[in-house]
Amino acid sequence: MAATAREVAKWFIARSNQPGEFRQCSNKKLQKLVYYAQAWHLALYEEPLFEDEIEAWIHGPVVPNVYREYKKFGYNPIAGYQKLPTMDEQTSDLLNQVWEIYGSKDANYLEFLTHSELPWQATRATLEADERSTAVISHELMQSFYSGLLKTEDDDRQDG
Repeated sequence: MAATAREVAKWFIARSNQPGEFRQCSNKKLQKLVYYAQAWHLALYEEPLFEDEIEAWIHGPVVPNVYREYKKFGYNPIAGYQKLPTMDEQTSDLLNQVWEIYGSKDANYLEFLTHSELPWQATRATLEADERSTAVISHELMQSFYSGLLKTEDDDRQDG
């Protein structure tokens, strides 16, 4: 285990607050970035990045304790941290990749993206669209889905 969800969240907040960085991070966006960090870590390394559970809330995947910590910011950018937390090289590389891919997207786009993917959909399959939930998105579901995306991308490269 390389980190906690809170440490990963602080890394993304600090990254968004770097001088010259124009990609701000609201709590809603932060939740999706933390989710994608966990999902891709599971796909690439077959183990979780952190132990905190991710729940399938109405607006997408959420780590409840991280959500509560930054709830006071509402939809505004989270200010504060500027010093990137120290992570091992593998974790830093992964978080940088997640930031490069998803960091330029806004919170609503990331919500739409997570809603279009199987882990969130399957976890909420029996719920109404506006029904609150604490259902946990399983590591197995995330690993299977995102590993499948990696395999599809590898197959496409070989065919191309």
